This record gives sequence, C-alpha cells and structure tokens, in this order.
Amino acid sequence: MVYTIIRVIYPSVKTAPRRQAAPRPFSSLNRRMTGVPLYIQIVENLTERIKSGALVPGHRLPPERELSEMLKVNRMTLRQALNSLEAHGLLVRRQGDGTYVADSKIERQAGKLVPFTQGMQRRGYKPGAKVITLEQQPADAAIAKELHLRTSEPVYHIHRLRLINQEPVMLESFTLPVSRFPGLERHNLANRSAYEVMETEYGVTISRARQSLEPTIATEYEAEQLHIKPGAPLMLETRLAFDQHDQPVEYGRDLYRGDRFRFITEVAPLE
Repeated sequence: MVYTIIRVIYPSVKTAPRRQAAPRPFSSLNRRMTGVPLYIQIVENLTERIKSGALVPGHRLPPERELSEMLKVNRMTLRQALNSLEAHGLLVRRQGDGTYVADSKIERQAGKLVPFTQGMQRRGYKPGAKVITLEQQPADAAIAKELHLRTSEPVYHIHRLRLINQEPVMLESFTLPVSRFPGLERHNLANRSAYEVMETEYGVTISRARQSLEPTIATEYEAEQLHIKPGAPLMLETRLAFDQHDQPVEYGRDLYRGDRFRFITEVAPLE
C-alpha cells in the first residue's frame, strides 16, 4: 500500500448567519461567450458571486422562475446549473423551502496532525461523535501487516459518526491492537477524543502519521449516515499512525463529506 505523507490542521472557518438581506439583483449572462454552454456560464456566474461574497452562506436564491427571468435562460438550463452547484457543495436545496448558499467549507491544511475533536473546538465548533460499533476482531493479514501484528491477533475495530454542531460530517473507522489498549471499551468514545484516551489512559502519544487522500462517492449506507444523497462526493483519508517510539498503533479510514471539507496542501517554492 502506498501512502502520501500529509499532516493535517483545521484552519478557522466562521459560520455565517443563515438568513441575511437579499443580495443585489442578478445580471443576465454574456451571450457573446460562444462555445460555452449556458448552464456552465450560470455555474461560473454564481460561483464567482459566492466566492466574492456577493452571495454569502445562508442567502436564499430567488425562485427558479424568477432567477431564470433574471438570467434570461429557460428553467431546464437553470436547473442543470443548480444541480451542478449543489453537487459541488455550493448550494443547498431544502424541500419546500428553497435553494440556499451553502456554508463555507472547512479547510484542512497540511502542517500538523490534530485530532478531530481538538481541531474543531479550536475553530469554535461543537464536535461530537456517535459510536456505531466498538468490537474485538481477529486481525486480518492486511491489518496485521500494517500494525506489525500476528495474523488473527485481537484488535479493536471502532466505527464512529463524527458531528459538527450536531451535523454529521464524517464517518470514521479505525483499528487498534488490543494488546496496546486493553479495556478500551470501558472508555466513552462518544464524548472523548480517541487520541486523548490513548495518551491519558495508556501513555501512548501519536507522534506522526502516513496518510493518503482520494476522492470517492457515497454508498447508500454512507449517504444515510451522513444525511447526503447516494453518489455524493466524499474524500477518503487512509491513515497509519505511529506512537512516540515510532511503532504503528492505529490504522484508520475516514470519509469526509465533500460539501463540508476542503483539503489544502502548501507547496514549497520552486528551486
């Protein structure tokens, strides 16, 4: 298995109020942009307005009929554009209520390995967790190889739903050796950071991790847990974490909602 080394921090993202005064009127499209489909022009138009701050999180867009008249396009073309913007996490549609500009995405930037709970608290969010499963299993060959264990040696498999302000945003699955963390089931992982439990209760400090990122889409189960549509974009983060003695102690696979997170990597200047 090949990993990309990434260390993660959670930069601050402030949540804007849900409803604010209506933005300035929408302008019609530039019909001189030949060769560019109208729905793409609408996507670019609205994306620019969102990124510039003309449309902020919580703004409700005009009804489709009004917006199509403002942009001078038919409703089918408009709906195609709105579907694209929703798929990219820029808009949120609420049944029977309308279409709103989505909350800003939370940026995760390379730099430091910060536990989810701690990182979200620093940014003013209220993190939470729901433990779906916490059980002992025999390690399969792949997990045993990653964690330097014997095949079939007992491991804990933990599956949690992570929340921000009561909103489900990430599905977390991780595996720990029972020999390193005996009695882990006694600790409340719904209210405590797993890394905090490791350090406080077992004297194990996570010093570094090898991580890889790859895009994927939500299965029906994942969509149900995360309150999104099947096929919605997700980011899969695969992680192998090492303790203070540089021994592997955790193997994890986390699924982040693509409409709520953006992953940032800083690149050094060219030599």
